[in-house]
Amino acid sequence: MSSLAEQRKLAAIMFTDMVGYSALSQRDDKLALELLEEHRQLLRKIFPEFNGTEIKTIGDAFLVEFNSALAAAQCAIEIQRALSHRNADAPAQRQIQVRIGVHIGDVEHRGGDVYGDGVNIASRIEPLAGAGGICVSMDVERQIRNAVETHFEKLAPTELKNISVPMDLFRIVLPWEKRAAVTAPLQTTPKARSNRGVWIAALLIVAALIAVAGFYIFLHRVGPKAPPSATTPAPVAIPEKSIAVLPFENLSSDKENAYFADGIQDEILTRLSKIADLKVISRTSTQHYKSAPENLPEIARLLGVAHILEGSVQKAGNAVHINVQLIKAATDAHLWGESYDRELQNIFSVEGEVAKAIADQLRAKLTGQEEQVIAAKPTDNPEAYDAYLRGLAYILKPGTTPAYVLAAQKNLREAVKFDPKFAVAWALLSYTDALGYLTSSLPPTVALREEAQQAAETALTLQPNLGEAVLAKGQYYYGCLKDYGTAVHYFEQARQFLPNSSRIPESLAYVARRQGKWDQSEVYFNEAERLDPRNVNLLTQRALSYIDLRRFPEALRKLDQILNITPDDVDTLAAKANIYQAEGDLPRAAALLAALHPSADDTGALETQVYQAILERRPAPMITRLQEVLAKPDRALGYINSELRFFLGWAQDVAGDHAGAQESWRQARSELESFLKEQPENFGLLSDLTLTNMALGEKAAAFAFVDKAMAAVPIEKDALAGPTQLEVLARLASQMGEPDRAIAALEKLISMPYNGAMAEGVPLTPALLRLDPMFDPLRNDPRFQKLAGSEASK
Repeated sequence: MSSLAEQRKLAAIMFTDMVGYSALSQRDDKLALELLEEHRQLLRKIFPEFNGTEIKTIGDAFLVEFNSALAAAQCAIEIQRALSHRNADAPAQRQIQVRIGVHIGDVEHRGGDVYGDGVNIASRIEPLAGAGGICVSMDVERQIRNAVETHFEKLAPTELKNISVPMDLFRIVLPWEKRAAVTAPLQTTPKARSNRGVWIAALLIVAALIAVAGFYIFLHRVGPKAPPSATTPAPVAIPEKSIAVLPFENLSSDKENAYFADGIQDEILTRLSKIADLKVISRTSTQHYKSAPENLPEIARLLGVAHILEGSVQKAGNAVHINVQLIKAATDAHLWGESYDRELQNIFSVEGEVAKAIADQLRAKLTGQEEQVIAAKPTDNPEAYDAYLRGLAYILKPGTTPAYVLAAQKNLREAVKFDPKFAVAWALLSYTDALGYLTSSLPPTVALREEAQQAAETALTLQPNLGEAVLAKGQYYYGCLKDYGTAVHYFEQARQFLPNSSRIPESLAYVARRQGKWDQSEVYFNEAERLDPRNVNLLTQRALSYIDLRRFPEALRKLDQILNITPDDVDTLAAKANIYQAEGDLPRAAALLAALHPSADDTGALETQVYQAILERRPAPMITRLQEVLAKPDRALGYINSELRFFLGWAQDVAGDHAGAQESWRQARSELESFLKEQPENFGLLSDLTLTNMALGEKAAAFAFVDKAMAAVPIEKDALAGPTQLEVLARLASQMGEPDRAIAALEKLISMPYNGAMAEGVPLTPALLRLDPMFDPLRNDPRFQKLAGSEASK
């Protein structure tokens, strides 16, 4: 039972009920109790796989809470699958049938119980599911329709007891249900029949075969006991109402107008993605392709869509020419095309016209609200729109380099200055600020945090139902305040406005990871990848999660998947080298890194090369390289330049140039301290100050900084970055002659998933303990030797 503190939040609620239990109790009380206990054990084993929290049992029923509608639905499907499998070999009198209802809504925790509309509605719809069935509300169906490989059957209008608002309800159609329904008539005694009867029987047999095939495919999707963390889903049928929008070709004589073509493409895609009846692939998966590629069927297969939209944009002064064409990918047939010639001030309506025409071609059903959303003009100010498109182009670039984020922020500030009522621009400005604050791509100052909050609130005031604004508010709570519960509330709320947005499950994956809910994070990553299968940043974060978990084979497979999209990517190859370092395979890491020539702003790859040289204890070549980079530091990198200077000092120290090392560390500390006043809670900066003071022998100052870092991001609040500070503490204690403190920290860290303190963030492993010079003072300690997996760690 849960004893949650009193709180109000958005949650998915599942009610389950064991069918026929009361009647069985009257007939055979002993058997009823036996089956009840078996039912409870089976369901209680499944709930945790989907991060379900059992609130209470009510006789033969369960009330369970989930963080998302998707997790609740997947749990419900797994329960019914497991029971179907169990019942297949059980006699009739020992069958266990359960019906399940799922709804998402506001709930309030009070005194270990949960109350609210979310609970009331879930309890009312559960009886409508029928034995072995799952009934969900419209809110749940809308959120999961593109995320689960099942069909939905809309139920006839039903009045729910004590629920005044009419609701659309849906039944999840499970493959084994269809199989049973079709095959049953074939088992009856045959009668004399006409030719019509023969045809009907034949059709039934064909339908049965199709259902059996569908059942086989479904089993391969969910697996006999497949956990939610399964990472290689089986191929699935491509929905007919699905589309990807390829990059628009820039036909302008001025190639600087590429941002304009990118922006028009994204605005059309954004409108399409707000149509819940469509599956729309995110731009981050399509940006790797040409505007009009030759291998459309293959691209469509990789993206999982039936249709492709191609286009071109030509801008000359205030005149704009846009050409678009819709193609059925399997046959390369042109279904529809149109050209638009507009003045810049009249360009705003084109995106909506294109989206509406495509929806009509694909026979997508539009709600009244969706029609209004896709037709809405974001602004009437062409200067504001131009600045917005420039900012958007930087946000859409792969990676979150400081230069890109700074340029996006600058242009978006101009957009809202030109038009203070430009809600979408305010939302994107808030999202950019919060992203920059989280990643330190922008200096994480109080002023930046306040701008992120104000921009999100301004957007919501202008348009309360703007999905981008709700998403931005969630990003503010996640990135700036680390208030993960509130962030999840806004992300889930944004789903109803952005049904095809991969950013929502991606954001939920990041939150779950910070909360230490690694399995739940993987479920969200799976959902995001279905909508955005070739998003390099998303795939990279998925790989980093595997690295944090020390699931190195899976991480390597994911990194290889990225290299298939962006061959020879420096950061991806550096991440692979990090894994080989963590496994103790320095020769293999060296072979990868030798071919890399990272630029000055590829700091992650550069630090990986330096760390490799330090682990090998042959740092001379990297000393020269770092000195070249730091001779002309990139101002956009901020305090990261000083971090590189710390690595320079470390390399010099390992090489025996202790005087040079001290000078590098003194300069690094001076630079780092200059950033501290504006960024007092930047735990990355605090960690660098800890290590720099450690290197200079300033023990008291170093411990003071690590204490501040640990207070800024405690493990209990952040399971991803919190342990990083514990690693910094272990390194500090090792170097400062406190072995007991160092060993205690390492004993916790060695089996804990987290983002490591060095280079690209690989957590400590026994191999790294054996190789890293910072742990040299612990070499002769038997406790350390045990952790390092060697009796003579060198």
